[in-house]
Amino acid sequence: MQLSDEQISDQRLLKGARARATIARHAADVASVEGLTGLSLGRLAGDLGVSKSGVATLFGTKENLQLAAVQSAREVFIDYVARPAFESPKGMPRLRALIANWLSYVDEPVMPGGCFRVAGLAEFDSRPGPVRDALAADRADWFALLEKEIGRAQEQGFVPGRDPHALAFQLDALVSSANTASRMGDESAIPTARAIIDALLGADA
Repeated sequence: MQLSDEQISDQRLLKGARARATIARHAADVASVEGLTGLSLGRLAGDLGVSKSGVATLFGTKENLQLAAVQSAREVFIDYVARPAFESPKGMPRLRALIANWLSYVDEPVMPGGCFRVAGLAEFDSRPGPVRDALAADRADWFALLEKEIGRAQEQGFVPGRDPHALAFQLDALVSSANTASRMGDESAIPTARAIIDALLGADA
């Protein structure tokens, strides 16, 4: 059977999308350890055994590669942290699931360098441009999700009187700090963060 020009085009697009996703995922892994500024088209091509020109065709520029890595890391975070938490009821159960999943994601890192978000924000917090904007937007989405579930928890009678943004800030800071400490070999980091979070949310909540 002979394929039509349209079918051939569709197959090429699909193959290109798969290749792009594979390279972006590897870029996120590399960047979690070496930083987004350490990414290069040639390095990734060598790692994956593909041509540099092929990688350049898919991404064009280093900045586009960095943005693709940020998006890939975001998707990984959603898959491992956010999406499973939505199986829990809204409010405090879901808030606890989000934090528990994030701590597990840090404790047994999915990426070799630990939490990509923590590393990326530290690297680009003072570097204006599209990459910083993408990281900032991702952070804003995460805070919005935490604040939403904190608000629902308050409607259920938990953590009364607390400002949702301030509590989200504390939770984010604790897990981010635990990630850094854990990467530095502090085995007490995760248990310590869990204990402080229990105190903030109420151990019986």
